[in-house]
Amino acid sequence: MRTKRDVYLDYSASTPVDPRVMEAMMPYFSDVFGNPSSSHRYGREADRAIEDSRETVAAILNCRPLEIIFTSGGSESDNLALRGAAWRARKQGKPAKLITSPVEHSAVSSTVRQMGALMDFETQVVPVDRYGLIDPAAFGEACASGGAVASVIYANNELGSINDLLALSRIARSNDILLHTDAVQAGGQLTLDVQQLGVDMLSLSAHKFYGPKGVGILYLRDGIELAPTQTGGGHEAGRRAGTHNTPFIVGLAAALQLAHTESDDRNARFRFLRDSIIDAILQRVPAAELSGHPQRRLPSHASFVLNGIDANALLMHLDMNGVAVSSGSACLTGNPEPAETLLAAGYTVEQAKSGLRLSVGISTTEDEIEYALDVLVEAVGKLSRLRREPAP
Repeated sequence: MRTKRDVYLDYSASTPVDPRVMEAMMPYFSDVFGNPSSSHRYGREADRAIEDSRETVAAILNCRPLEIIFTSGGSESDNLALRGAAWRARKQGKPAKLITSPVEHSAVSSTVRQMGALMDFETQVVPVDRYGLIDPAAFGEACASGGAVASVIYANNELGSINDLLALSRIARSNDILLHTDAVQAGGQLTLDVQQLGVDMLSLSAHKFYGPKGVGILYLRDGIELAPTQTGGGHEAGRRAGTHNTPFIVGLAAALQLAHTESDDRNARFRFLRDSIIDAILQRVPAAELSGHPQRRLPSHASFVLNGIDANALLMHLDMNGVAVSSGSACLTGNPEPAETLLAAGYTVEQAKSGLRLSVGISTTEDEIEYALDVLVEAVGKLSRLRREPAP
C-alpha cells in the first residue's frame, strides 16, 4: 500500500520564502524599524536599505535605479502601469486606446475592461494562437491606428508559453505606443533585462521567486509620465502613496539576486524535472494533451488538457492524497467554469474544463514527482471509469 506524502507542485501560484531571504529581512522588522521618510538616523537607515535594494533590482533589470518603483505586488504594478500611463497619455492627446491579449492575468484584463466600461477607453484584444502566443503581424495591425498602452504577458501563467517581447516592442514603439508586460511568471526564470526585451514597463511580484508576498516592482522607463493611482504621501518620486515596506523590499531584492545568481543551475534542474513530468504524463495518461508551446515555455511549467476529465474533480483526488497542483478552470460555486485562456487558445469548452498545471520548484525531488505521477495516473483512471459507467 502506498504511503501518503505531501507533494507541492504549484510553484507557479506561489513559492515559499527562501531561508536566506528571511535572514536578510529579519533586522528590518525590529532593529531598523524607522519610517524611511523620516530624516533622523532611524529613518535614514531604513531609507538606505530601500535604496540599496533599488540598486540591486536595477542592476538585474539593466536599468537605472530611478526607473524602479516598489509596489505591493504584481497586481498593483499592473494597475499602476495601465491606468497611470493611459491617463497621462490621454491628457497628452494620444488616442485613448488600450491593446491587449485574451490570455492576460486578470490584473491586466479586468483593468482594461473597467477602463473601457467606465473611462471611455477604446479596447482591442489581439487573438492568440493554439499556444497562447500573440502573432506579431496581428499585433501590428492592432497598433497601426495608434493607442496609449499595449499590455502583453511575458510568460503565460496557465500555458507557460513565452511571447517574443522584443518583436512586439519594436512594433509598439514604431506606432508611438507604450508596451507594458506582466512578467510575474517570468521572474527568477527568464531574462529581465529590459534593454533586451525593449519594453517600457514591466511588473514583478516577489512571491513568485522565493520572496515574501505583498511586495513587487514596476519598471518604468525614464521619460514616461505616470499619473499615480494612489494619492497621499508622495513616495516613489511622487508615483505612489503609502509608507515603504522596508523588510519586504529588502526581501524582494535578496530573492531576486539569489534567483539571478543561481538561474543557470535552477533552470537546468527545472527543465529536467519538467520534461520528466511531460514525458511521463503523455505516455501514461491516454487522455492527456500538452498545452502551451512545446519549446518556448517556462522551465518550471508543465500544462495539459486531459480530454474527458473534470480537472476540479481530479484536483480533489490529488489533494486527498497530498498532491497540490493547479487547474485552469474556476470552481468556487460547485459549477466549474472553463479556463478563459484555453478557450482563447482554441480549445473546446469541455477541454477548457480539463486543464491541469504542474510546476516545480527548487526543493522538488524526483521521488516527489514519481509519487505525484502515480497518484495522478490512478486518479485519472478512476475518473475515466466513473465517466464510462452509467448511473444506477
